[in-house]
Formats: sequence, C-alpha cells, structure tokens
Amino acid sequence: MAENQGFWGIDIGQAGLKAIRLRHAEAAGQAIAVAFDYVPHPKLLSQPDAVPGELIRQALERFLSRNDVHGDLVAISVPGQTALARFIQLPPVEAGKVAEIVKYEARQQIPFDLDDVIWDYQTLGGTVEESGFMLEAEVGLFAMKRDQVQQHLQPFIDANVEVELIQIAPLALYNYLSYDVLGIRPDDEVTGGDEFTIVLDMGADNTTLMVSNGEKIWIRNVPIGGNHFTRALTKEMKLTFAKAEHLKKNATRSPDPRAVFQALRPVFNDYVSEIQRSIGYFSSVNRNAKIVKVLGLGNGFKLAGLQKFLQQNLQHDVERVEAFNGLVGDTVLGARLFEENIMSFAVPYGLALQVMGQTRAQTSLLPPEITTARMIRRKKPWAVAAAATLLVGMGLSTALDARVWKSVSPERFQKAENQVEDLTKTVGRYKSAYGTATGAYQKVLTDGAKLVRGTEAREYWLELYKAINECLPHDTGDRQDIKDITKRRRIKLESITAEKVPDLSTWFKALPQAAKNRMLDLDEEHPPEGKGYVFTLQGVHYYHDPNDPKYGQNVNFVMETLLKNLQKWKLRNSRGQEIPVRQIGITHATIIADHQDQFEYDPKGMQYRQLSGSRVGPVGGMTGPDGNPLAAGGFGGRRGGLFQRPGTNIPGATVEPTDPSGTLPTGTPGDLRKSIGLPPGASTDDKSEVKLILRTSFTLQFVWKITPRDKRSAEPPKEESSDEK
Repeated sequence: MAENQGFWGIDIGQAGLKAIRLRHAEAAGQAIAVAFDYVPHPKLLSQPDAVPGELIRQALERFLSRNDVHGDLVAISVPGQTALARFIQLPPVEAGKVAEIVKYEARQQIPFDLDDVIWDYQTLGGTVEESGFMLEAEVGLFAMKRDQVQQHLQPFIDANVEVELIQIAPLALYNYLSYDVLGIRPDDEVTGGDEFTIVLDMGADNTTLMVSNGEKIWIRNVPIGGNHFTRALTKEMKLTFAKAEHLKKNATRSPDPRAVFQALRPVFNDYVSEIQRSIGYFSSVNRNAKIVKVLGLGNGFKLAGLQKFLQQNLQHDVERVEAFNGLVGDTVLGARLFEENIMSFAVPYGLALQVMGQTRAQTSLLPPEITTARMIRRKKPWAVAAAATLLVGMGLSTALDARVWKSVSPERFQKAENQVEDLTKTVGRYKSAYGTATGAYQKVLTDGAKLVRGTEAREYWLELYKAINECLPHDTGDRQDIKDITKRRRIKLESITAEKVPDLSTWFKALPQAAKNRMLDLDEEHPPEGKGYVFTLQGVHYYHDPNDPKYGQNVNFVMETLLKNLQKWKLRNSRGQEIPVRQIGITHATIIADHQDQFEYDPKGMQYRQLSGSRVGPVGGMTGPDGNPLAAGGFGGRRGGLFQRPGTNIPGATVEPTDPSGTLPTGTPGDLRKSIGLPPGASTDDKSEVKLILRTSFTLQFVWKITPRDKRSAEPPKEESSDEK
C-alpha cells in the first residue's frame, strides 16, 4: 500500500453523513486518524416531507467539497435491518469444500434467487481442523438484495467516487469492538472464551444490537430508536416534531423535567423489554455465555437517564463510549465536533479499519461485476506493457531469423527438412491418438463423477425422498413409548417406484373417478400434461383406534396423514422446519387402492397368519379371493373410499370367525400351532401373547415434475387456499 494512502469509512444515516480517514503506521502498528467530517441533514431522512435521495446527494457533495478522496480507498455501510445475517454450524467438511457447502446453505437460507442478491460469507473462530476436515466450523452468511445495494451505491457512482468495500453496519461495529475494545489484530489467534460484550448502537429509527466475544458474533435489530422518544413527546405534550426533538435533547433543563420523563417512560419500558428479550434469547442458545458489559453508541444514546435506566433494569454495567482507545491523532480526536459526536463514529471507524486490512472480517457486498471490472482496469497498464515488450521481442527475433535464413541454401538442408517433416507427421499421429484416448478417459471420469459426486438433478431426487419421508406420520413426545402396535400412528412404506411417463394425461384418464375424487379440487380440475414421473407408494399400517375422532381407522388414517401432507404446498415438521412438498413439483396425489385384513400378531416375534380372505383392488371396485369383482361398498375417505371391514358381508369375501374375546381365531390346536409357528412341545393354551389385529394395505400414487429452484414459486397458487374437500 502507498505510504500516504488514506482509508475512508463513510456512514450515511438518517441524521447525517459521518466519515473518518485513517492511515496505517506499520512501524508502530497503529491506526492514525488524519481527517473526519460530519454533515447533518437539514431534516431526518424518515420524515414524511423529506426526499432521501436529494438529501444524501447534497450531503455527499458538501463532504467532497471539503475533502479529497482521490487515491484513497473508500468503504461505505448499509443498514443492518435491510440485510440478512445468518450464522450456520457446518457439519464436518473438507477445508477445500467449505465454499461449496456454504453455497448450498445459501440457497436454503436466503429466501430469494441468488442472482437477485449480493452475498458473502465469513468463517468464524473456534474451528478445529483434523485430518484435513474442519470440525465445529461456524460461518456467518450475509446477504442483501441487489437493488438495495445499488440504491446505496448509486450516489457515490454519480459523484465519481470509487467504493472499495460495502459492509453492513453490525459488522462494522464488530470491527470496532474487536480492534478498539478487545485489542484483537488480524494475525492474533482468537480464543474467544465465555465473556461477551453487547454493543447497542441507537440510531434514529432502529437500534443495532451486536453481541461478540471477538470470535463469535450474534446480531439483532431492535425496532426502537431516538425518533420513538421524540414522537412520544409530540403525542403526550402536543408539540411539533422539531420542538419535541429540542426538548428531548434538553430534558434536564426543561421547566418540568418530571413531565418530560413521564411522557418518555413507556418508550423506556418498551426499549428495555426488547433488549431483555434479545439477551434472553442469546443466553438460551449460548448457555455458557456471560455478559460482562454493555457499550452504548449512537447520538440517540445521549438521551438523559437512558444509561442509568438500562443499568438498573439489565443488571449489567452499561457504558457510553467517550473515546477510541485504539486510535491516535490529536487533530481529529481533539476536535470539538468529533468529541460531541464520537458515539456516532463507531461505524465509519470500523469501516476504515476493514478497508485498511486491520480486521478479521473480510466480507463485502460490493457487486462482483464491479470488483472484476476494477481488477481488469488496474491490471491493464501492466498487460499493455507486457504485450508491447513481447511484440518488440518477437519482431527482433523474426528479423534476426530472416537474416540468418537468407544465408542458408535450401538444397543443402532438403534431406534434413524431409526428415523433420516425416517426424512432424509421426508426432502428429501420436498426438491425435493421444487426444482421442484423453477424450475417452475424460468421458469416463465425467460419467464417474456424475455417479459418485451427484448433480443438481440428484439433489432434486434426494429432496423428493426427503419430502416423502417428512410426510409420513411420526409419533412424538410420550407417544414414542407406546408398545401396542395398533396404537402407533405410523405407516410403513414397503416400496417406492417411479415410472417416467411421456404423457401424464394418459395416466390421469385411466384413473377411476373414485381415485380422482380423493385429489385436491385444483388437481382434479387441471389434469397433468406433458412428461413427468408417476410415483407409486405401497405401504401398510396397523393403527386401529375407533375412539380416535381425527384419524379413525383403516385407510382414513392414510388419508388424514400421508395423503393430506402430500397435498400441502409446504409442511412444517416437528422440528419447526418448513419442508417443500407441492412446491418441488408433487401434484395429483391420491389413493388408488386399499385393503384390510385380519391376522394373528405375536409381540414376541412369532409368525403372522392372515385370517380374512377379502382384498380390495383399485378404488371403485373390489375383488374377492377368486379374483371376481365385488360390489362397491364399505366406508372411509372424503369421497367414500372402498374397503371391506372385518365381519362385513360382501359376496365373495370370506373372513374367518373369531373367538368372543377377539384375540384368537377358532380352530384346532394343531392348526393354531402351525399357523403361528409355535415350537414343538409348546402349549397353545396360553393365548395372551397372540392377538388378532387389523392391517391396512394401500397403494398411493402422485405425479412429480422436476421443478428447478429458480422456477419455484415462493407462494402457493391462490386457488390452493380453497382446495380442501
């Protein structure tokens, strides 16, 4: 870096523009403040009659008229409340594949198409590397919509100011805390520990709450700022906004301070409640963390009584920042204007430190196309010089070769030239053969990579199977301890098959009307078209509780759990995660067949013996043991699903009679021994372990058309809000 090069940190907030210029004294290892500026706006950007774009342009023009930024590196901030910040714990991963894993996580965490956002990530401390794998790795993921980044960058582009770095305000506060308060330098090994510091930066409309121990970061936006206190005074004391703002700043010198603080008390209470809620949540996810102090920043923190009120209610030491310990430069630090507004300079201070390369944070939301174009432009002079040198060298070489060539007789070297030509052809053949072999080898590698490493298409298949699994009912809580198989709300899938169909409408037309009736209204009214996959799920369940009003029994249980979940746009599982279902392309889910039979069940693992002889074919028709069609009947389902209840008299269906207790079939002891697999010599008198239960088998089908992530709709079609039958 140039010796006299400066580093500007510029923060344009609701009240004004704050900027500070630093230089780095490498010999002393110090940051020197050489210039600063504070340009207040004539009115707050959030006031109804304000024009933010014009006010920002005027403030920037005034700043540039008083300061020369040519040749310096400039960093600007964007508000934390308009950006997305996520902190993710990665699974054990190879160090070289962290970027791939983070990109996958970005697709899951960022609720927009990645092409519509600017995002970056930062590996945080605490990572352990063992055998080439990173363990307990935590990364911070930061993103902002591209149009919002452009909105903050445009005033600088219009003013011909090159911005080197764009950072969210909470990370700029982290830079300030790490460098100035905790004394951490880029090359230091940070151990973190359990002692955390809270930074509260109160702005006009919001307060940024950042918690860190120098290693880990936690960020939250509190939607209360200085303007909320001003609005409370305008409401309670019937003042204009300007008079209320003046009274707020001079509350202790007002004729009736008690009345002022009484009007502000509700906002004080709301503010403390938000801070306490944030600290409580942070402590719940970081149980070993200990808050050692709270630092107050922002001109809004000058409000009389706020520091004392927070200290009494938070039960932590609350300090207002009165000086920057890691900064030298009496010209700036001793200036009266700087001292009066020092609490609002923490963000530009952190920005300047990062662009100077003195912080651990390396993320930037500067659009990558600007970074690439700037890199090419900076390297262009060197490329031109190198090309010119190469051109001169080649020209000189050609001239010398031509001079020598003129002195050589072609006849004298004809034989050698022929030999060289033959050798060249031989080499060419070998090269051609080598190229062919290399191409075949690369094709094998590519095919192998598709098999072992997976592709985006494979990810979609894994996502589909995950959706099916999440749609299955799961026992939670105390229900996991139930031993009775007939009381467990579980479904066993015995097979999942997929058939690629060139025209899905053909499959739909072949379905009986009863199967179509079990679809969503939206699916029944709009048959599938084009090519896709038809999935067939074969499964069974043993749940049978006539007293359960929601799930009932037999195929109703499948319809109220698995089928209903497959018909949802998104499913929220027991862990609170949202699982996309119809969003990934699953449609036209229906049950096409179900079957109920009775058999003996031995909880100790004995064999089963089916007792009922009836079975149900595709919905809309039943068959008996002889294969002949049965009359439609039965019950269950939203549109009258068909199956045979035990004991129902349907022609062609046979059910063996049971004993009065409903536990064992009638029959000879010898038959019973053979059917349940009792060992020789065992008694059949003890029938308490073997009981007669119901088993429901079903066949479920649905259509799946692969929907890429960039084609998926974030919200379901409006028709789906009324598709329940």
